[in-house]
Amino acid sequence: MAELRHSTAAAAAAAARASSSPAKRDSDASAASSPFLASPSARGRGGFGVGDDDDGKDAHRSSPLLPHHHHKQLHLPSPLRSLLALEDPRSPAASCSYRILLALLALLLVAALFCAPSLWSRLNAPYLCHKEGITLHCPETKEPLSLWENPRVATTSWKPCAERRRDEPSDVPSEKETSGYIFIHAEGGLNQQRIAICNAVAIAKIMSATLILPVLKQDQIWKDQTKFEDIFDVDHFINYLKDDVRIVRDIPDWFTEKDELFTSIKRTVKNIPKYASAQFYIDNVLPRIKEKKIMSIKPFVDRLGYDNVPMEINRLRCRVNYHALKFLPDIEEMADKLAARMRNRTGNVNPYMALHLRYEKGMVGLSFCDFAGTREEKAMMAAYRQKEWPRRYKNGSHLWPLALQKRKEGRCPLEPGEIAVILRALGYTGGTQIYVASGQVYGGKNRMAPLRNMFPNLVTKEELASAAELAPFRRHVTSLAALDFLVCLRSDVFVMTHGGNFAKLIIGARRYAGHRLKSVKPDKGLMSKSLGDPDMGWASFAEDVVVTHRTRTGLPEPTFPSYDLWENPLTPCMCRA
Repeated sequence: MAELRHSTAAAAAAAARASSSPAKRDSDASAASSPFLASPSARGRGGFGVGDDDDGKDAHRSSPLLPHHHHKQLHLPSPLRSLLALEDPRSPAASCSYRILLALLALLLVAALFCAPSLWSRLNAPYLCHKEGITLHCPETKEPLSLWENPRVATTSWKPCAERRRDEPSDVPSEKETSGYIFIHAEGGLNQQRIAICNAVAIAKIMSATLILPVLKQDQIWKDQTKFEDIFDVDHFINYLKDDVRIVRDIPDWFTEKDELFTSIKRTVKNIPKYASAQFYIDNVLPRIKEKKIMSIKPFVDRLGYDNVPMEINRLRCRVNYHALKFLPDIEEMADKLAARMRNRTGNVNPYMALHLRYEKGMVGLSFCDFAGTREEKAMMAAYRQKEWPRRYKNGSHLWPLALQKRKEGRCPLEPGEIAVILRALGYTGGTQIYVASGQVYGGKNRMAPLRNMFPNLVTKEELASAAELAPFRRHVTSLAALDFLVCLRSDVFVMTHGGNFAKLIIGARRYAGHRLKSVKPDKGLMSKSLGDPDMGWASFAEDVVVTHRTRTGLPEPTFPSYDLWENPLTPCMCRA
């Protein structure tokens, strides 16, 4: 044992002397620290030599640090070899490798710092908006430069040209030469009546007949007794069209059976198909007018087509709509006051938006769409639909899949909360001044709360004007509708939420008057798709809304067959500037 301890101590002393050289110590340290190289003892005992020591072989086989092919070094890139201490860091190659590696790490660090804010904001972006009680919270957005003007205005060059040309001869027949007299009831609300009046002038022109000033028929919903002269300037109407159509204020005195125009079947032309052609009137209506001299035409809603009448007739309809039909001066003056108050609500001149919000009970019921609400609200709406439209309602079992399909196709009215989300995504902030033209919103204040909380500067004509100022206009419902029409027409941006004659006429008039005026027609199908996507964040949603609505800003567009003339009067009524 003493001899063994002595020999062991002697061997340790010899090893210490052998490692006293700095190069030798570095080499040994490098080898000892690397898990990819054999130990010096293994190399000395035959691992890399030619010795046949069985003990050396056994020790080599039992080493857990050696790879299977222990007689080779791993072929790694020089930078990694230096990083893993496989290569002497003081060598020139290793020094160059370290510099390259450090440069790459620095570039990655700079890129990470640059992208971190954007990445953080996207990771923390909310799922569209969140609701607290009746308050809807959506992220604030930056107001784009084109928010209050049409972004594609430079790409168009159109001007209105529906007015009668100076060199255009008059071909109005005299009282003796006229084919006869036609009398129509303009049914519905103000805007439906406006379209009926334009069509009445057109068919009088087609048949070379004399038009008796139309009667504004009382509507079951509107329940209004307004006469033509209560809302429109009759003198301007007749004088402006004197070279196009002969118009008289009342039924001729020689016709003594005036009641027959309202009651007698013999004096009424019925069964005129919707969107009838000009030729239909010449073949089927004109002979009866020539025979009876005076005939009433009813019903008269959408009884004249667009692409099946001569271009000059469509141009005449635009002339009536945009030039001949003028509201009474007191209505025009009050509308100017309301528009001026909208622009000066903040003390400075500011632009304002007009929002036509169609979410009345009748509209929601007639749409047969599903909507957000309590079980009690849905049950009450189902009972209302069953009472008002029993044939469509039936037993109600087929309505749920139908409602889903209509929403996917974008045929449902937008709720106040939905239009609020769209406006915020487009870039309109909480300070936006908004004039609301609407009837009584279904659901009342609770339904309006998300829109009003997000856009607190939201007002109606009742909030802009005193009760005394509006009192003269309350005698006729159509007078109040006319105020809404004109304030929307004068706005910097007009936004509709659902179809209808009001929105069509406003967008068409703004297109005709000046293509710089911006009119937004929301993509309701996009809303249905986006609100149904559980993974869509606010940033993606806002980007989709902005991109989609770049081409939905109310610029004149070429008219295609069966297209609504009132919404887009370009082809027959406008020409290149």
